[in-house]
Amino acid sequence: MVVMMDLLAQQVLRTDASGMPLEWINYREAVSLYYAKQVAYICGSLLYRVHGGINTHTHCRSIIDVNSIIATYGHNRSLHDAYVPPLSNKTLFNRDGHICLYCGEQFSEQNLSRDHVRPLSMDGTDTWNNVVTACKRCNNHKAGRTPEQSGMQLLAVPFVPTHAEYVFLKGRRVLADQMEFLKAHFPRTSPLRERLPLRC
Repeated sequence: MVVMMDLLAQQVLRTDASGMPLEWINYREAVSLYYAKQVAYICGSLLYRVHGGINTHTHCRSIIDVNSIIATYGHNRSLHDAYVPPLSNKTLFNRDGHICLYCGEQFSEQNLSRDHVRPLSMDGTDTWNNVVTACKRCNNHKAGRTPEQSGMQLLAVPFVPTHAEYVFLKGRRVLADQMEFLKAHFPRTSPLRERLPLRC
């Protein structure tokens, strides 16, 4: 296969046939879906033109164009209203824009930590609606106390991302067309809507 080397890292957004965002895949996985005739339709811009082998009967070289968004046959029945995405520091920090929700400063990932608003020692839970991004200094200052007990103000209310929001948070480099597609699936009140241009 011959593919432009500088674009190999760009992820393709895969959806189900109804257009519900499912996951990010690499170009190899996308080509496999095209080859297996699992692609229902395409959206977005052309990302890759992949050249395969030469057909011995027709003497033509196979070419597969891979777009930034591909819809595949079938529907994902597991994405219901009660869906809760897995929690990780990477997606948590992305949810909060790499901003400490106590001091309001933006930090690199290595200077951030996961803070439990209601501490685990006080029966708090390790769940999306009880965790926020905090710089290590603020997290150490807060220690095993609630924000009220430590005299610290929480700058935003933690929330559980929907599946579409979670797919966005997991993206490494989200293209403008992918971003618009995902945004259409966000709740109208999603806090991520205001921050979308920052991820271009």
